[in-house]
Amino acid sequence: MIAARPWWSRPSSVTWAPAAKAIEAAVDGYTRFDDFQANIGLSSSMLTSRLKTLVDRGILARRPYQDRPVRHEYVLTDLGRSLRPVLVAMAAWRNSQLAPDDRAMILLDRRTGLEADPVVVDATTGARADGDDHVFAAGPAAGPIMRRRYANGGATIR
Repeated sequence: MIAARPWWSRPSSVTWAPAAKAIEAAVDGYTRFDDFQANIGLSSSMLTSRLKTLVDRGILARRPYQDRPVRHEYVLTDLGRSLRPVLVAMAAWRNSQLAPDDRAMILLDRRTGLEADPVVVDATTGARADGDDHVFAAGPAAGPIMRRRYANGGATIR
C-alpha cells in the first residue's frame, strides 16, 4: 500500500504511465518482449498493447530476430530516440522533488561517473530556457484558439 505521499515520491513503477515506462526501457537498451516485461512489470496483455501503440505511432519499430518460433524485437526509431531529452527532463524534475536517498534513478555522466544536473537551454544562445525570459507563442500552424491565447506576446513559463 502506498502511503499518503506526493505522487512524485512514490516508486517509479507507480508514477510512470505504461507507455512511458516502455519508452524508458527502450532508451535503456531493452529490445525484447521478455526483457521489457521483466524490467517494467506490466502484464503480457498490457505490454503487448503498449508496444503495438508505440509501433503504430512510429516511436518503436518491430523487427523479427528469430524464425522458429517467430519472435520480434522492438527498437527505437529516430522519433523514439528524440524522446530521450524529454525523459531526462522528466527524471530531473522528479528527482528535484525527492530527498537524495529517495531517488530510484539518477543521471550520470558516462565519462566522469558524476551525477548530472540537466537543464533546458536554448541551442541558439546557450541561455537557460526554463525561466521568464522565454515564452510560448503561437506557431505557424496555430488555430484561432491558440492564436487568441498567445495574442498578447506569448505566455510566460513559470
